[in-house]
Amino acid sequence: MTRHGALSFISQELGESTSTGLYAARMRTAIVLESYPCPSDIFIAREILALQRRGLVVDIISLKHTTHGRTHPIHDQIRAPVNYLPEYLYWEFTRVWRAWRRVRRWSGYRVARAQWLADLKRDWTPDRVRRFGQALVLASELDVNIQHLHAHFLHTPASVARYAALSKDLTWSCSAHDVDAWTAPAWEIKEKLSDLHWVVACTQFSAEYLKTLAPTPTKVSIAYYGLDLSQFHTDDVVIKSGSPVRFLSVGEAVEKTGYEDLLQALASLPAELDWTFTHVGEGSRLKSLKRRAISAGLDRRTTWLGAQTREEVLHAYKNADVFVLPCKVARNGARDGLPHVLMEAQCQGVACISTRISAIPELILHEETGLLAAPGDPKDLALQITRFIRDFDLRKRLAEAGRVRVMSEFAFDECIETVAIKFGLDKADATQEVVCK
Repeated sequence: MTRHGALSFISQELGESTSTGLYAARMRTAIVLESYPCPSDIFIAREILALQRRGLVVDIISLKHTTHGRTHPIHDQIRAPVNYLPEYLYWEFTRVWRAWRRVRRWSGYRVARAQWLADLKRDWTPDRVRRFGQALVLASELDVNIQHLHAHFLHTPASVARYAALSKDLTWSCSAHDVDAWTAPAWEIKEKLSDLHWVVACTQFSAEYLKTLAPTPTKVSIAYYGLDLSQFHTDDVVIKSGSPVRFLSVGEAVEKTGYEDLLQALASLPAELDWTFTHVGEGSRLKSLKRRAISAGLDRRTTWLGAQTREEVLHAYKNADVFVLPCKVARNGARDGLPHVLMEAQCQGVACISTRISAIPELILHEETGLLAAPGDPKDLALQITRFIRDFDLRKRLAEAGRVRVMSEFAFDECIETVAIKFGLDKADATQEVVCK
């Protein structure tokens, strides 16, 4: 769409002045994602595959093409058509224009348009226009057999799914993944929770927050991501003593993961303590973190591996003594909910240190299954790190307790049941293969 065309489209919309269908079991569903395939959202792909194997017929709608060079083998196992919406409306102006010309004749169009205009008044941004344009294309091109829309993330994907559902008079639902629950405006979440059929939050922490915004709190359920125990060797876990104590972290180098706090904590440790630190992952702050480590005199003890394959990450867990992830709330409100890497580390018998934020205390019970520091507090973080370095018995006891709790209470085959039931799928047979998130 050219600038002139985009302005024409908007001006025509501004110048113009539903009911939901019944929910049916095993309905054909279009799942709206921000990007597909996306390696960082592998938990979503695993859920889609598990639901497909349980009988759900799925189409995938992606708001943009992936920019990642790598994908995950699980994406190759998903058998579903993928429709990529125009990432920018002016890139495919003719496609958007044709969709508008078609959808504007539908009875639900005026409802969707009125909702979009109300949202646009409160959020006058190009993104808001783009979401409505994408929704028109989605509604126009949706397979006639699609009966329900489901969005992953309450922000952009849910907006597109909502406008499209209103246009086409369909039911819709959503999976909330913490970051979206805490960064999307409360007014918008409240209205979406009023419109949608149901929402599943991935932590109790987020579920309770969403219930305070939901006109009907019973629409909100909780389903942890769960851990695919079949991916791990859980019978040969050995918790080793020795020196140096090997610290590991797997996570994106961004503000919310708190790695600046970690480097400050490590720099403050007593000189006689023997330790090393390895980081796996990429992120916008990776280069600055490396510079900080050098300036703090930590370069000989720290290793930055960057992005690694799944096998390499599993190997890193095996070689670690302590996993540390000092999460905190970023200045823009972004925060981790319940990082999956903490479950993975505990499953492998690695003692964990994290922070009292979001849903992390739902997994790590301080001094019972791990250690927790105050978020954004390098001094407290250094104290917990020191405890694990000096006290192998404490490290061993908490590592074993954490492993038992993850395997008994956070296994995927139990966690997926809530989501499957919401889609009207039967309970999994004991012999049926179930893939975890």
